[in-house]
Amino acid sequence: MTEALYMKDSYLKEFEAKVVEMNGDQVILDRTAFYPQGGGQPNDLGTLESGGKSFNVINVTKSSGTIFHHVAPGGLSVGDSVVGKIDWTRRYRLMRMHTAAHIIDAVLYKEAGALCTGNQLGVDKSRIDFSLDVIDREKMQHFIDMSNEEAGKCIGVKIYFMKREEALKIPGIVKLAAAMPPSVDNLRIVEIPDIDMQADGGTQVANTKEIGKIELLSMENKGKNNRRIYYALNGQKEKPPF
Repeated sequence: MTEALYMKDSYLKEFEAKVVEMNGDQVILDRTAFYPQGGGQPNDLGTLESGGKSFNVINVTKSSGTIFHHVAPGGLSVGDSVVGKIDWTRRYRLMRMHTAAHIIDAVLYKEAGALCTGNQLGVDKSRIDFSLDVIDREKMQHFIDMSNEEAGKCIGVKIYFMKREEALKIPGIVKLAAAMPPSVDNLRIVEIPDIDMQADGGTQVANTKEIGKIELLSMENKGKNNRRIYYALNGQKEKPPF
């Protein structure tokens, strides 16, 4: 299994690792800060540097605990030492989008009893699907305004691990409809105190003040009891304000 450094530090932009296996264009490292696509969050991009050469990481995937870095074949070998560098501008935007999604989820869950039925984060805009009957734009805008109010409180985001059996006793710990966390002994918990607490494996900002203003772009009816919203973040920054 690959040690997933991003699970403990979302702000790690550069790291050292060893190539432990090669499979065509797939490079397996002993440790990585590259986030693999999953949970509605796109994979990281960046480079692996070794022996004075730089190799573009064009995709990152995960299977059975192993993380695969897709690069051009023929440049790296098992045993090579590498320096991984994350495309930070892209990663940080996705981090802000992700934490914003948690706040929106929490508001919709609290105010309308809505569960998330799907989501897809993006650099410029993101979407979330909710288990809702009929809701107009004015009401949804009200929920987005409430989300901005919560984000504006400048709350520190906590990330820690908890025994699975204890975590699942907490009401609302899983807000994804018809889904449960992976069957592992310890769950990674993302907590925004007094707002949200979820089992989650993605990257997050350290403080809600980093999110900026959430803007409701559009809404769609995706069938019975399913409503989709698209949102963006105004004033996107490339660096955290600290």
